[in-house]
Amino acid sequence: MSNLSRRNVLSLGVALGLASAAGVVPAWASTGTTAAGADPWWVWDDEVDGLMAGILDAGQVPALNTALRPWVDNDDPLPTGLPADLAGYLRRVNRLPSWADPAKLRRAADFNRRKDTYLFMLYGLGSGIMSTVIPREAKSVYWSAGGANMQDRAAKTFTFGYDLSDLNAFEPSGQFVVTANKTRLVHAAVRHLLPQSAHWRAVADERIPISNGDILVTFHSLGTYVHRKLLEWRVPMSAADEEAFLHQWQVAIHLLGVRDEFIPKTWAEADAQSTRVLTPLLAPTTEGKELAAELLGLTAQIDLGVTRGFLNEFVRYVLSDAVGDWLGLPRDYAAATLVRTGWPAYIAFREGLLPIAPAGFYLFDQFLRAIAMLFLNKVSSPTSTPITIPTGNRPGA
Repeated sequence: MSNLSRRNVLSLGVALGLASAAGVVPAWASTGTTAAGADPWWVWDDEVDGLMAGILDAGQVPALNTALRPWVDNDDPLPTGLPADLAGYLRRVNRLPSWADPAKLRRAADFNRRKDTYLFMLYGLGSGIMSTVIPREAKSVYWSAGGANMQDRAAKTFTFGYDLSDLNAFEPSGQFVVTANKTRLVHAAVRHLLPQSAHWRAVADERIPISNGDILVTFHSLGTYVHRKLLEWRVPMSAADEEAFLHQWQVAIHLLGVRDEFIPKTWAEADAQSTRVLTPLLAPTTEGKELAAELLGLTAQIDLGVTRGFLNEFVRYVLSDAVGDWLGLPRDYAAATLVRTGWPAYIAFREGLLPIAPAGFYLFDQFLRAIAMLFLNKVSSPTSTPITIPTGNRPGA
């Protein structure tokens, strides 16, 4: 679906924010990447957390947001007007890790372009809705400031995927390094703000949200999950493509503050982590049900032949009937048949394995277009991600 542009690879999971994830957490699964005794559930981002706490308590966030607004491209100089200690911190972290491989990152961007349709559907209706049945993530998102207006939150973050998937994302002319560091500032602010919410404290099983473990679980609900589904759907991928796709995510979560020792080095390690710390934690919550209903209801604002029954059944198809039941998604068995027979044929046609377009091809294309148009039309800037640091939690929280 190339006419939707490279922005297609953003998920509603990113729209929910790369924030905390997981419910009552198990001991971390060591897969050869974790140092003995280290536990990412108890690792946050201490330096920037302290900086943002001071800026919030001093009431300086509005001025900081104004100063950060023109800072967009990776090679842009740091804006003036930043607190000196924050400027010093950003000078150190606003760069790729030494182990980043430019060739792999460029190959990942090309892979995203070639497989944009599948990625969009999996991120949007797989990872995105999965995030609402990850208890910690759902609760943290719901009680944060952005949870009060999910359409606005989704619109403001929809260009995140453009930054990540752009061919120059990690080059000086790209934007993802800056975008990731702005997101890191937002995470630090949320870690200071959410513990002040009595509503969040009443439902949370953690003292501070968005640990390294939480971000890794979110990664597994995005990158690891998508990789597994592409294999399951037999989407053609070379070993180099798979390695590059993982490398892109490795660099991305490093830039979001995850310690290198915790980052899986292979898909086998990622799968082992995911099986241990994501799958067993999935469960419904009151907050997650409300977020899912709001996100799934957004597509009803645009009528391009997309039915709510089709949407519900696609969610069930990519996540399971159990998740659909948790979220109370009504069944539409005619739509279920179309999805379960039509989507594999849709993939086969797009990969050149079928000579003619299968029945339902137009509906799948319209479905993708409806979701993309909804959010792209709400984005205020077509070229940069409008990330702003919050000053409070959900109103009334």
